[in-house]
Amino acid sequence: MNAYGLKGALALALAAGIACPLAAMAQQLDANGIGRTEVVRHAFDGGREALQVKVDFGPHVAFPKHSHPGVEIAYVLEGAIEYVVDGKPITLKAGQSLYIPAGAVHSARNLGGGIASELATYVVDKHKPVLVLDQPSK
Repeated sequence: MNAYGLKGALALALAAGIACPLAAMAQQLDANGIGRTEVVRHAFDGGREALQVKVDFGPHVAFPKHSHPGVEIAYVLEGAIEYVVDGKPITLKAGQSLYIPAGAVHSARNLGGGIASELATYVVDKHKPVLVLDQPSK
């Protein structure tokens, strides 16, 4: 047996089996170059719910300014994504994450020529829309 022993080998095999399905959840992109797959939705604490959504961005595709009625934690699975949160840019690569406060106006853009993906986790009021597009000032 390897240096990890049977328990270590089993743990590595289980981790690989759990990680692969999420990464392999390829999806068709919509006309705007975005694909969304809801991974989990669970109500808790009376009126709130937690959601996880895998979001795929086509090459150089941007998602416009928007906000959420609750917090978002974005974890980049693949590629590099530039987020602009309240006017401040931050670039994340695979394996990095970002906390976005409730109500913060933000956008996201794939910086590369291939598919970029994130796992977005939201904790929101279940009686409100998960996403609200930003309306430019007139």
